[in-house]
Amino acid sequence: MKKIRKPILLSTLLTVGLGVTVGLVSTLLTTTDSHSQTLEATNAVDTVGNIRVPTVDYRKEWVALGTWAVAADEGVLGSKGMHVVYTQEETITAYLETGNFPDGAVLVKELLSTETADMTTGTISRAGEIEGWFVMVKDSTGKFESINRLWGEGWGWAYFGADDNAKTTTTDYESECLGCHVPAEANDWIYTEGYPILR
Repeated sequence: MKKIRKPILLSTLLTVGLGVTVGLVSTLLTTTDSHSQTLEATNAVDTVGNIRVPTVDYRKEWVALGTWAVAADEGVLGSKGMHVVYTQEETITAYLETGNFPDGAVLVKELLSTETADMTTGTISRAGEIEGWFVMVKDSTGKFESINRLWGEGWGWAYFGADDNAKTTTTDYESECLGCHVPAEANDWIYTEGYPILR
């Protein structure tokens, strides 16, 4: 089995494509997949499918999938944002073995501001403050699709502003989230090419 190492986030990762957090929700998502696991302590999903940013300290306890650097506007050096994605190691193990995200997997993308400066290595952009989160939760069973518009296409989808990581501003995944993921539909709606650890 491929050995998993936790990557280190460097300020010089200006153009590196990485990105979204993967963990595991509790037994709220019922499945027969042997790779599906539970993380009840994260409280990422409640009994009616409402999603929140997991309460676990994902920066310390999960694995970084990668970071997406958002290019600055034309004529401006550096990046105007960084999107850092985390996941639990068990989810990565399951993906490497099966080629699929297991039910209960949680993807958390942390949205960060940036600071750009000249250093001895050249012009760099480093991560700044948290500006929000995107959270996705895998559920191929469609458990909540008939009762909660955050769910569809095998995932739960939610965006959170920096001021409240427990209450999403998303009301309908199809009109607010899905459009950005259409190019990645063949990869279960996830831009896996940005995550070297999944190769």
